[in-house]
Amino acid sequence: VQLQAFGGGLVQAGGSLRLSCAVSGSTFGIQVVGWFRQAPGKEREFVASIRWNSDSTSYADSVKGRFTISRDNAKNTVYLQVNSLKPEDAAVYYCIADKWGTRHWGQGTQVTVSS
Repeated sequence: VQLQAFGGGLVQAGGSLRLSCAVSGSTFGIQVVGWFRQAPGKEREFVASIRWNSDSTSYADSVKGRFTISRDNAKNTVYLQVNSLKPEDAAVYYCIADKWGTRHWGQGTQVTVSS
């Protein structure tokens, strides 16, 4: 499975973006898709996830109420709607897919937040 994330950019604090992750290759066996992020000098951290075959979601406490993860299986695309952005949300955002116990990573998309 291959993952390609896009949709990042420069946004003012308080603004919004929608990140997308295109999932290609065989999706059979994918259990969970989601997003991680990594800010400069910090470890990569979990942001949100959603099960591939249900609407069960999980969010990091730092983004609850501001970020929404969704997916469109017909388009094999995962979305992350990011609202009320804060300077601390600035990071490279990576999409992931867990398939048969293996985590697959896409390339990141940069989100920059100006204060």
